[in-house]
Amino acid sequence: MTENKNRREGSVLTEDNIEIKEPRLYKVLLHNDDYTSMEFVIAILESVFHKSANDATRIMLNVHNEGVGIAGIYTREICETKISVVHELAKKNEFPLRCSMETV
Repeated sequence: MTENKNRREGSVLTEDNIEIKEPRLYKVLLHNDDYTSMEFVIAILESVFHKSANDATRIMLNVHNEGVGIAGIYTREICETKISVVHELAKKNEFPLRCSMETV
């Protein structure tokens, strides 16, 4: 992030002009496999990515038919957290579901 620099001039504290950049966005991608159930993928999309039942079903079918689907678009830190949560839930439920991220 851009650093906020303050300067004292006499008894007045001034702030330099700061250029704020929007954070880079990333896509969380779900990858198809032959073992993870469609119901589990829908549950992940609803609980982790807060998708509606209709959106979750549409994304799950895209993953199933195309081999990959976009679960959501977030900043890097949020993507990393969501990917970690998905992998933990998949492991706990004995599914090999994988997801990854790529820049938008």
